[in-house]
Amino acid sequence: MEGLNLITPEELQQKLEAGEKLEIVDVREDEEVAQGMIPGAKHIKMGDVAMNLDYFEDDKEYILVCRSSRRSESVGWFLHDHGVKVRNMVGGMLEWKGELMF
Repeated sequence: MEGLNLITPEELQQKLEAGEKLEIVDVREDEEVAQGMIPGAKHIKMGDVAMNLDYFEDDKEYILVCRSSRRSESVGWFLHDHGVKVRNMVGGMLEWKGELMF
């Protein structure tokens, strides 16, 4: 089985700076998100993803983010198994150097 598609924090930041419309989903817990999120990201906690499958559209690709990229990888495999196109941001928010929204 091949791995999930990945994106680095730097690649994501370049895409945002270029004005690309991206579907970013932050799967961290509420208290983590309170410390800041990538601008434009939607917050769906890891434990709530299964209940929100109808949010994910077949024709879009979603970039998944968590603290270190472990939880987002797990969510990525779950969504991948449900036919959703995903990319996991390697290193997670620990590696994010860009702007934050609160």
